Amino acid sequence: MKFVLYNLATAKEPWADQVCELYKKKISFFVPLDIQTLKAKKSAREDADYKKNEESELILKNLSQDDYVVLFDERGAVLDSLQFSKKIEGVLGSSKKRAVFVIGGAFGVNESVRSRADLKVSLSPMVMNHLMAQAMSLEQIYRAFTIIRKIPYHNI
Repeated sequence: MKFVLYNLATAKEPWADQVCELYKKKISFFVPLDIQTLKAKKSAREDADYKKNEESELILKNLSQDDYVVLFDERGAVLDSLQFSKKIEGVLGSSKKRAVFVIGGAFGVNESVRSRADLKVSLSPMVMNHLMAQAMSLEQIYRAFTIIRKIPYHNI
């Protein structure tokens, strides 16, 4: 199985690139991981619905029928790290070829992406920027593998 993380971040920061590379290396010990920034056309911030729909179409276009899709969404399930690791373990036991993790745009995703997601997970009840969401999601994916493999990292 391959893991893919899609995001729609527009900002770039050296620290975020370093975090991504660090966790990509750590996660790749368990499964191949690809991190992709999807680029939507520029549109005005005032046109939130248009932007959300355009970005959602871009996400859907990059998904295949056989993907297991995890959407990080503020309205998703609130899981602790142990519960999230159980979900990841279930994904690994499935017959899917790819697990695709999605971080939506600044205005979120539309209902078509939400309904396509096999699992919707809230990273926090607080709002955070894409760089923080990406760092947090990668760390939690890595943490899930250490819990599954009983590697000393997660302190219960």
